Amino acid sequence: MTTPALATGPTARPAVPTRRPTFGDVLRSEWIKLASLPSAVLALVGILVVGLGGSLFLGATLESSGVPSTPSLERTIGDVTIPMVVLGQIVAGILGVMSVGAEYSSGSIQTTLMAVPTRLRVLWAKAIVQFLAVTGTALVTVFGAWAATYPFYAKHGLEAPLSGPGVLVALLGAAAYLGMCAVVGVGIGMLVRSTTVGAILIFAATLLGPILASALPYSLISRIARVVLLGNAGDTMARVESPGGPFLDIWSGHISTAAGWLIVSLWVVLALAAGAIALQNRDA
Repeated sequence: MTTPALATGPTARPAVPTRRPTFGDVLRSEWIKLASLPSAVLALVGILVVGLGGSLFLGATLESSGVPSTPSLERTIGDVTIPMVVLGQIVAGILGVMSVGAEYSSGSIQTTLMAVPTRLRVLWAKAIVQFLAVTGTALVTVFGAWAATYPFYAKHGLEAPLSGPGVLVALLGAAAYLGMCAVVGVGIGMLVRSTTVGAILIFAATLLGPILASALPYSLISRIARVVLLGNAGDTMARVESPGGPFLDIWSGHISTAAGWLIVSLWVVLALAAGAIALQNRDA
């Protein structure tokens, strides 16, 4: 008596459970994207070069341009921070826009959103990575500029020690402002989904808008525009505040350091909110 052969066939493989990416995974992904984008690396290097080079130029040409007769922390710190801020704010904002616009233009945003179904995680991860990268670069730049130019000003009794009133706050404020510009860029990029359009909006909010507002006829609208624009508010974050001034004066255009922080923070919140709404309600 023969035993019937058992039928053999492909054995079923146990299902492998899929792991949804954690927020840490999304952050790592955004870091990799940033580091692998040559234009992003060049932008960060550009902030460093322009900030250090501009401050060194102002310090080295101090004698030829005329040494101030009285020491002024406001003047000295302005020479240290403003070269980085003037162009750095535009570069930082466009870098934030690029982190979104490049994915939409290439279509890779669809892959990103398929891998991370919770869309807002993508927005928060991009904002955090951009803020940390730009702020870190700006901190190295502004403190490097302060240290490199210190001997030029100390030679004439114009040095600005870190213990001076408002000095450390201004240096930290300059770096934080650039990081916040990058976050605003992320929000705008999510809203308009175009690097070109987003770059134009960043340029208008940081540099062109304040210039045009100062040239407008004297009126309530021009005064309000002057104090609420991103560039003017950020400028106060990077300067040593004169004591005794008001918190915010629309008619004179005075913005205190605290008011500058508040206005720029509102820009960040509004840009991220607009970007989040667009990301949630529109198809990729």
